[in-house]
Amino acid sequence: MTRVKRGTIAKKRKKNILKHAKGFRWGRKSKYKAAKDALRHAWTYAYRDRRTKKREFRKLWQIQINAACRNLGIPYNQLIFNLKKNLSFKKQKTAEKRFFCYGVFSLLSYNYCCTNI
Repeated sequence: MTRVKRGTIAKKRKKNILKHAKGFRWGRKSKYKAAKDALRHAWTYAYRDRRTKKREFRKLWQIQINAACRNLGIPYNQLIFNLKKNLSFKKQKTAEKRFFCYGVFSLLSYNYCCTNI
């Protein structure tokens, strides 16, 4: 049987792991075993927190829209119900409208809610 030399492949794999671990503290940036373990945890947290980030932003948009509704004297659920009924509706866009141009948000609110209250 012929001899197989695997040094280059192993070196490439280790180099790739250490490249990804750049910026980690202590031995986790330079020791292969520690770097591999740190990256496994880091990638798990990154995957989880990408979903958490979306969840947190949805909560924030709801709070922002609700606050703007209360200022106009309209219940949040009434606004959402009427917007969904009359428009294609996205909470992110509505929250941005509330934040950047209050006049447009108040016009939206009055057009679609005050007729039903």
